[in-house]
Amino acid sequence: MKQRTQVGIVGAGPSGLLLSHLLARQGIDSIVIEDRSRDHVENRVRAGVLEQGTVDTLIEAGLGERMLDEGLIHDGIEIRFNGERHRVDFPSLTDGKRITIYGQGEVVKDLIDARLADGGVIHFEVSATSIHDIDGDAPVIRYRKDEAGHEIACDYIAGCDGFHGICRESVPEGILTGYERVYPYAWLGVLSDSPPAAEEVAYCHSDRGFALLSLRSPAVSRLYLQVAPDEDIEAWPDERFWEELRLRSATKDDGAGIEPGPVLQKGITPMRSYVVEPMRHGRLFLAGDAAHIVPPTGAKGMNLAVADIRYLTEALAAFYRAGDAAGLDAYSTRALRRVWKAQRFSWWMTTMLHLSPDDSPFDRRRQIGELDYVTTSVAAMTALAENYVGLPLDDGGAP
Repeated sequence: MKQRTQVGIVGAGPSGLLLSHLLARQGIDSIVIEDRSRDHVENRVRAGVLEQGTVDTLIEAGLGERMLDEGLIHDGIEIRFNGERHRVDFPSLTDGKRITIYGQGEVVKDLIDARLADGGVIHFEVSATSIHDIDGDAPVIRYRKDEAGHEIACDYIAGCDGFHGICRESVPEGILTGYERVYPYAWLGVLSDSPPAAEEVAYCHSDRGFALLSLRSPAVSRLYLQVAPDEDIEAWPDERFWEELRLRSATKDDGAGIEPGPVLQKGITPMRSYVVEPMRHGRLFLAGDAAHIVPPTGAKGMNLAVADIRYLTEALAAFYRAGDAAGLDAYSTRALRRVWKAQRFSWWMTTMLHLSPDDSPFDRRRQIGELDYVTTSVAAMTALAENYVGLPLDDGGAP
């Protein structure tokens, strides 16, 4: 079966779905294909911290109703070390900006509902996806569904299919350069049917390793422990997890405030930083995890994807509206400017809070000194806060 659209989108995660939605609002046609099921993309547990700019983007796009009703607005984060709590207040440091806790799965549900209600085309559970002729004027996406072959003729292709997708790998060898850092630790993450252990997201540094107290709702907690990259998840029965979380997050005043609950999900996430340059080749544009991965410490993954899509939508709209290709030509440079700022922040947060197996006694003491500075200097707290709530979206996050 042959189809025709202006923009073919590979991947029905937040970046692909948001691109399709924003393009439709500009009168630009798109088709989205996804190899997983709708249930899978809606229910996989991913990021839950939305920057102010991401929230504003979703509201402007008519996607904010459920987010504003169910999302949790936080005015800061907590940093714990040496048994003490230190709070970073965002509004006072960033002219009123905040973050919103609203799971990536919920954003995806809102986007799918909006696209289908508007008559948008999303093909789930496709296989054998491939892209062709991205160097020419008529790129093509091929895939199989229900044992039949399909082809989408496009003006452009958006690769929104994640780190392990086919789009980045389809660029001819020698065109792209990848930059990577693999960290010597991972996160053991638990989704728990239990009340949050802290009122706001709490980053906990201890001599036993890092812990993070986060949440998805007033009744569901998202909790993490630093572990070795090759850690065996079977070595972490629920009882051991809760006890270690308590030890790493405890403070001198009232303990850790941990209420164990039924574990809904448990998994280990490796930590890496990755960027590919450029984010465009010919008629193919890469966005989101297809182009960059950040360690989750800085809460930047989905927010970077949203920024990519805003830039790409603006560029495509200018091209289809007035034949102006300048934005398309500048897309990679503009997006990468923001990407590298987010990589720096995510790297900094990660290395400041985690214990490395190569750390010397000097490194450990220096780390405490840095945490002490960050939580007592207004200038340092301002730098943390403005990065956490999100740098300006204009011009790739220029200050």
